[in-house]
Amino acid sequence: MLAYTRTTEGLTVTVQSYFLEERSDIIKGNFFFVYFISLRNTGTERVTLRRRHWYIHDSMAPDYEVEGEGVVGEQPEIKPGDTYHYNSFCVLKSFEGSMEGAYTMERADGSTFEADIPQFYLQARMN
Repeated sequence: MLAYTRTTEGLTVTVQSYFLEERSDIIKGNFFFVYFISLRNTGTERVTLRRRHWYIHDSMAPDYEVEGEGVVGEQPEIKPGDTYHYNSFCVLKSFEGSMEGAYTMERADGSTFEADIPQFYLQARMN
């Protein structure tokens, strides 16, 4: 599977996505995708993921945004050299689309930066 990667201020974000045919309902137009994200701190200071902001593009529906605190109910602290992993999902109305966005990261001194989430593609491949 393709891996999409982007590094911002010492935080490397890597994403892989998969279509889950068994969770999808093609006739009703519900295409279920899961994505796996790794956040690796290649910098010299700890950072904490405070917020997420997603842009979701669906080839058969209007674009929409999702934002909120943390990811999967957590606001992980990532020390230099460490990696945080999580997975989540997205349901599209069509067989293809894409996602991209940013994480608001907080440094130890309280300052923040936006870490880019690279655009990655969601494509249904039937067995």
